[in-house]
Amino acid sequence: MKPIRLRADVLAGLTTSFALLPECIAFALVAHLNPLMGLYGAFIICTLTALFGGRPGMVSGAAGSMAVVIVALVVQHGVQYLLATVLLGGLIMMAFGLLRLGKLVRMVPHPVMLGFVNGLAIIIALAQLEHFKSGEHWLSGTPLYLMTGLVLLTMAIVYILPRLTKAVPPALVAILGVGLLVYLFGLPTRTLGDMAHIAGGLPTFAMPDIAWSLETLRIIAPYAILMAMVGLLETLLTLNLTDEITETRGYPDRECVALGAANMVSGAFGGMGGCAMIGQTVINLSSGGRGRLSGVVAGVQILLFILFLSPLIERIPLAALVGVMFVVSQQTFAWASLRVINKVPLHDVLVIIAVTTITVFTDLATAVLCGIIIAALNFAWQQARELYADEHLEADGSKLYRLHGTLFFASTTPFLNQFDPANDPAKVTLDCRHLSFVDYSAIAALKTLRERYAKAGKHLQVFHLSERCKKLLKRAGVDHD
Repeated sequence: MKPIRLRADVLAGLTTSFALLPECIAFALVAHLNPLMGLYGAFIICTLTALFGGRPGMVSGAAGSMAVVIVALVVQHGVQYLLATVLLGGLIMMAFGLLRLGKLVRMVPHPVMLGFVNGLAIIIALAQLEHFKSGEHWLSGTPLYLMTGLVLLTMAIVYILPRLTKAVPPALVAILGVGLLVYLFGLPTRTLGDMAHIAGGLPTFAMPDIAWSLETLRIIAPYAILMAMVGLLETLLTLNLTDEITETRGYPDRECVALGAANMVSGAFGGMGGCAMIGQTVINLSSGGRGRLSGVVAGVQILLFILFLSPLIERIPLAALVGVMFVVSQQTFAWASLRVINKVPLHDVLVIIAVTTITVFTDLATAVLCGIIIAALNFAWQQARELYADEHLEADGSKLYRLHGTLFFASTTPFLNQFDPANDPAKVTLDCRHLSFVDYSAIAALKTLRERYAKAGKHLQVFHLSERCKKLLKRAGVDHD
């Protein structure tokens, strides 16, 4: 590795580790867990996926989407059941990758990707507003003005510094600079230590202390499946985004296997489950992190914070971290999606808006699933509308129908409406040179058409079927001669 590349990855990893800290602590608290569980999970998952995953430069950790999924399990059954769920969820992720199902991410349309990115950008920004509260009340007066001023100062450094020098990551300079300013002037503002104390020891191996039985499996299986699906979905979509930013290609199946293994190790060592984190990934990439070393440094640095540096790290003002995350939110949002509103089909605009809105108000998995369904239904509708027929009367008095398009469940009615068995001549020819048969509905439609002509006492002859169509019809027992 070239010295310049090595230096860039180390600095990017260090910057990312500062951004990981408050997020992982906050997500652990959301899930009613000890903050150290979030940090242990971040260390293990970030390090292992960076070493063995399929997408260098991408950062994984204890993600908020996972915390929301498992909070009910923790409240009802306790931490040990959560650790068992993380183990099982990791196993499901590994199986997903080993079965080479990562390619399914190709089924996610680009408008859904844009909605996913926009929704997460909004969530990242809204999550920072919690730091402007003291308990249940919003800050006011001097604390509010000081917090706002430090956030704006942090953002200004991040935006302006790259114009002066690109030798160091601007987010790292902003965090350390604002932290030093607060320390030197004794400014009364909230710090990371006000969220939680992060001092601790090395994570220790201990299998979940539960009864391994079918009853336990019945409790944890639904959460494990949901956790795995949410984690895989967020990871694969973030992998796609990283591919676009870096203009390189990742390996989704390998990433799934590494993520699953990392979750199993995390569960065995008392850590939360996790997946790719889009905000931290954007920070890493924008700070120059492109190799595996950046993720390894970020993960190992989290452990060093826990073991040795907690007194210093707990002094970092939350305002500096909030300012960096506001910049991440702005950089993550796909502003280009607003500029193309009048240039792309209306249904694509609706998909972007729907996925963005559902992501903000529910969860990522639901949003992406809804987006795919909307896009798929629209595609089916458009394909059904494109089916049409040319018809000609031949010299011998017969009639020729030449069909164009795709015959499937949504286009069977338009297909049948092209014909007039009652008024057509005794001999009718159907030319399928430009017609594709896709599913059983297509076969059933052709069978229905034959029956209609037979009932009218007329003969329908079908020509130029593709070999695939002939096999479909033969398997279904439909005569095509």
